[in-house]
Amino acid sequence: MTRIDLNADLGEGFGRWTLADDAALLGLVTSANVACGFHAGDPATMRAVTRDAVARGVRVGAHVSYRDLAGFGRRFMDVGPAELADDVLYQLAALDGFARLAGDRVRYVKPHGALYNAIVRHEAQARAVVDAVREYDPALPVVGLPGSAVLRLADAAGLPTVREAFADRGYLPTGELVPRGRPGAVVHDRDEVARRVVDLVTSGAVAAADGSVVRVEADSVCVHSDTPGAVELLRAVRGALEDAGVEVRPFDTGAGGGASEDAVP
Repeated sequence: MTRIDLNADLGEGFGRWTLADDAALLGLVTSANVACGFHAGDPATMRAVTRDAVARGVRVGAHVSYRDLAGFGRRFMDVGPAELADDVLYQLAALDGFARLAGDRVRYVKPHGALYNAIVRHEAQARAVVDAVREYDPALPVVGLPGSAVLRLADAAGLPTVREAFADRGYLPTGELVPRGRPGAVVHDRDEVARRVVDLVTSGAVAAADGSVVRVEADSVCVHSDTPGAVELLRAVRGALEDAGVEVRPFDTGAGGGASEDAVP
């Protein structure tokens, strides 16, 4: 049976301000990318979301970011490799503390926003992220865009890698994401998103913004929690996958070798 992991970004509130319905999303995802306080989140939010995720059997991942609360982590920052590695290590260790108090641990690392996009090609920052993860736990998987520098370097360093696709984001013909702010960056139609995800998971292909077809092999699919109607969108995606005979479950990883090849057809 074809299998796929569903993930969403959670815990992206701050103080008394909340961004998404984390409780509802936790009932639909198999992996939760929990903000670690640098682009969003705070200790109380991190603890609550991690506790609830563990209680529901949802895998917890560290959603690490540039230090950019004001910009929600969506602005590129020219951070030196040593500083960036320390920032990633700090966030990862903080969330892992809350995960262990909840009876589990952080199961993977997924960079957020501008950092995620930068390390598709930015070798120095990609290596800094990999170095931080490897130093903390050399068996911890790294989630990223297929073909990215960070996944290549993680694999070379012996870290498991997880290839990610996006349900509600537009793709360029290169397989990279359409930058936010440009036409076609976010796909809003719920039925279209559900169809795209089923096609992507079952055939390994998705339509790019220019109409061309892009090959995308994925072990996990992300629905952004700040996309309007995210809960309904994720519910439609999960329902469409299950109707198509796809098993929705956490991704598998093997030590030092990347995601299991039977996670996708």
